[in-house]
Amino acid sequence: MLHQEFEPPEELRDTIKCFWYNKRESGEVPSDFEVQPDGYAEIIFHFGGCCSRMHQGGLQALPSPFMMGLLNQPAVFYSKNRLEIIAIRCYPWTVFDLLGLPSGKGAVHIFEHPIVRLQPILDKLVHAGKIDEAIAEVKQYFMDAWSGVATSSMLFKAGVAMRKANGAMPVSQVAEAAHATVRTLERNFKQSSGYTVKDVSALMRFEQVRNQLWRYPDTNIAGLAHELGYTDQAHLSKEFKRYSGTTPAAFARKAKKERPVVNGDFVAFIQS
Repeated sequence: MLHQEFEPPEELRDTIKCFWYNKRESGEVPSDFEVQPDGYAEIIFHFGGCCSRMHQGGLQALPSPFMMGLLNQPAVFYSKNRLEIIAIRCYPWTVFDLLGLPSGKGAVHIFEHPIVRLQPILDKLVHAGKIDEAIAEVKQYFMDAWSGVATSSMLFKAGVAMRKANGAMPVSQVAEAAHATVRTLERNFKQSSGYTVKDVSALMRFEQVRNQLWRYPDTNIAGLAHELGYTDQAHLSKEFKRYSGTTPAAFARKAKKERPVVNGDFVAFIQS
């Protein structure tokens, strides 16, 4: 598996975390891979092998692009042959406004949008191995889209505070940082993202635990709980299992086994 991440232009850094490219190889028979929850929504373009999910008892091929919303538990997808992905990792309180779409919950959002016009352009570049050029096309598209979006200073300030605290800041303090009442912030945040501040903060904090255990599987879990503001180790373990479906210790064992095979950084797609 090959995974690369690309920084967004300065103008987009309050809206987009990064752009990324991923390539995975499998055979003619569809193989499954797991997507772990995190604190981002992602717009996914895919090329080559089919990308599908289990839906109503059978495999449903997914269009390109589609959107991965916030997850409350791991999601399983299927691919065959060579699957290549170019994705835009967005903050969940910005992605729907950026696309001009109504917010909503759900693991997968299938939508109609002019962004689909990028697909044949990116497909040609990806198949030619011109990944940097493909990323440049995506960056330019979102630079143009960003210029027509009115950004909310309240959500911007709330997002900065949440990111700095890695999701460990109480909602009342997030509202204070955003110079808003809790009620006003929650209303605007849910309208933009489909989720509450508490929902997203919990995923941000889970992501920190997940990434730490992926990079350093021998991390002391009790110490990590204290560092990230959990009540205690039991609280961390309960929340971790809620989102990952497994315990921190089991995830760490899996990381020891799979990390050298994947690469040094955690990527959303993990072979199950």
